[in-house]
Amino acid sequence: MAHASPSLFATHSHFSAIIRRNIPSAGVHSPHIPARPTYLLPLSVSPVACVGVPNLLEAAKRTVDDYIRSGMVVGLGSGCASRLAIEYLGQRLREGVLKDVIGVPTSNFSSSEAKKAGIHLNYYQDSLQIDFAFDDADVIEKGTLTAIIGRRQLEIDESIIEEKSVMKSAKKLAFIIAEKQYARGLDGSIPVLVKSGDWMYTAEEIDDLFLGDAEVWRRPTQGKADPLGGDFPMVTKEGHHILDVIFTSPILDLAKVGENLDQIDGVVDHGVIAGIPCTVIIAAKSGVLTVDNLS
Repeated sequence: MAHASPSLFATHSHFSAIIRRNIPSAGVHSPHIPARPTYLLPLSVSPVACVGVPNLLEAAKRTVDDYIRSGMVVGLGSGCASRLAIEYLGQRLREGVLKDVIGVPTSNFSSSEAKKAGIHLNYYQDSLQIDFAFDDADVIEKGTLTAIIGRRQLEIDESIIEEKSVMKSAKKLAFIIAEKQYARGLDGSIPVLVKSGDWMYTAEEIDDLFLGDAEVWRRPTQGKADPLGGDFPMVTKEGHHILDVIFTSPILDLAKVGENLDQIDGVVDHGVIAGIPCTVIIAAKSGVLTVDNLS
């Protein structure tokens, strides 16, 4: 059995264990068990930039033209693909092709973009009926269409919980992504919202679950990232910390990882969206592809 270096949370005794556990039940595959790197891992993987992504604008246009109708209440996602869709939705409203569409923003970013595009807004509440929603995803698991959101640095008053709530409450949901974001055996980070009072205990539990397969870092609001969140750890508008669980081994079952996180004391929510009927609009080099799990 291979050995892992002491946990980044070395101030807590059971984090110092050097014997690594192989845990296929957690949804992570570890064909090789390398020692943890001694250098600082990046906080998270940034969403793909709009620039240089073939057919992303065409994917955004198709999302609006195929799924949005006059009189709808529409959830407006966050990210570069969503920005393109918001801009195009505003254009279609100005042209009179669509009328009386109400947007429900998922972030300050999408609210600002919608206002610039001339889209009338309402804000999310539990009783609101949302006809359709679109969003970016950081990655989507090929086959299951399980998504990860929330890797981007959040602005003040943004909420992963609210973004997920808008997506989950919509009657129809579409993700707009680039081809390279659609894959099996995903890696990178999953943001996990945890209660702030005893966040380190929760971080220990997550670290134990994925020991050797992932690093657990508390997200900062600014400055250099480190395992404890630096001098300025991020606190969400609901009062939670964000732990970025950064996977260094392929995730073979993203939904299972989400289920395991749900069972940990202190975890409030996370960036995994699983088990929801949805359509994925993929901007590929060959054109725009559409896949869904609606059947």
